[in-house]
Amino acid sequence: MMSTDNESPRILRVAETTSTNSLLRELVIKESLAEGSAVVADFQTAGRGQIGNVWESEAGKNLMFSTVLYPTCIPANRQFLISQIAALSVKETLDSYTDHVTVKWPNDIYWNDKKICGMLIENDLSGHNLYCSIIGIGINLNQAVFRGDAPNPVSLFQIIGKEVDREEVLDRFLSLFYRYYLSLLQEKYEDIRTRYQFALYRREGYHAYRDEAGEFEACIHAIESTGHLLLALRDGSIRRYAFKEVSYCK
Repeated sequence: MMSTDNESPRILRVAETTSTNSLLRELVIKESLAEGSAVVADFQTAGRGQIGNVWESEAGKNLMFSTVLYPTCIPANRQFLISQIAALSVKETLDSYTDHVTVKWPNDIYWNDKKICGMLIENDLSGHNLYCSIIGIGINLNQAVFRGDAPNPVSLFQIIGKEVDREEVLDRFLSLFYRYYLSLLQEKYEDIRTRYQFALYRREGYHAYRDEAGEFEACIHAIESTGHLLLALRDGSIRRYAFKEVSYCK
């Protein structure tokens, strides 16, 4: 298990908070929490997703948590590695319970065509390297009904028909995540990249996408180390996209 200054990671549990990312950031500033520490909440009143989205979750039913890393050896232009290892760790955790789990670029987790997990990663920089990464994750585990306006949520309960132990899922995730982080620190970047690309949603075949110019068909060509998505069109041309510059069509 990771440690900082000979301290062991701590798992802090709260009944309710606005956002586990926000709470963990406050604690890191106040207490210098050991690397790998996590905050777990039964309920978030203002859970955040990417670009201001709100994460819907019924109190006590799902797994909502944030964990902190201090990856000071990782260059700022390789920060997508943190996203990759977090996504792979969630995917492989859920693989223990069901099939057809994939990573939708950049880091949503899908079961078939439905979203089972989202994450928000906030990286702080120091010079040309990362200083602190706070990884917030929400996994739909035991929620039976979704009443919000999210287009395609699904829970593990809806997939397998029974509730799962949230602590067990958290333990499995942290075990995998620590292992992947060690691989990252050992600079096994190519192994992480290969595993990530193999886990991608719609990684094979041509599918419909939409960018500012309109809808088009393409297949995934590669993911760059910066996190940019390369799509190959049927005519062989390649288009390069940053997050939010292209969307998947149904």
